[in-house]
Amino acid sequence: MRTDTPLLALLWLASPTLPIGGFSYSEGLEAAVHAGWVHDEASTARWLGDQLQLAQARSDLSIVATALPAWRERDWPCLQALDAWVRQTRESAELRLQTEQMGRSLIEWLKSLQEPDALVHAWPDALRTPSYPVAYALALSTRLPDEVPVRDAVLATAFAWVENMVQAAIKAVPLGQSAGQRILARLCHEIPAAVDTALATSSDNRQAFTPMLAILSARHETQYSRLFRS
Repeated sequence: MRTDTPLLALLWLASPTLPIGGFSYSEGLEAAVHAGWVHDEASTARWLGDQLQLAQARSDLSIVATALPAWRERDWPCLQALDAWVRQTRESAELRLQTEQMGRSLIEWLKSLQEPDALVHAWPDALRTPSYPVAYALALSTRLPDEVPVRDAVLATAFAWVENMVQAAIKAVPLGQSAGQRILARLCHEIPAAVDTALATSSDNRQAFTPMLAILSARHETQYSRLFRS
């Protein structure tokens, strides 16, 4: 039973039913559909694969990989620097609002479970409402034993992002469930390499340079018809 608990915690945190609002965001995908760049199964798989490797692996997954041990060690300066970096590198109002809203919701979820480590009165003021990647690392640190490897935690983080984005694609493109499962299978093959990149990314070479994604996100703010908040 003791060996099952960490696995169950990872599954729980990777679940799309986690009540943090992730289902309401497409992170620029809906705008890419509107522009005609994503229009079928193949183009969706390429788009999400590129976003996983070029954006997530070098930014949010890297943040989680660094923030998890920082939460375990209560390294407040490191966590504040990571949180500031996330906010500074969100290149549209939508993307910044997303990371702030999901971070707040995740903290409230932890409080609802009466997690001792989620009592924010002991934290620096700047961390009381952390951005989503930093808050997700906190959730991992409170729900997982310290002996769980960081790589396992980041694998779960990557899968959570992939599954949410595939579900968004099914609605926005639109795609059938079978197509969504094939895309999910392809992305699962790509997750380990993305996680390895995240683990190898230091603060000196972490980046969030995705100019076309930023443009699409900005366009989405005034898109005529849309299903998602970003």
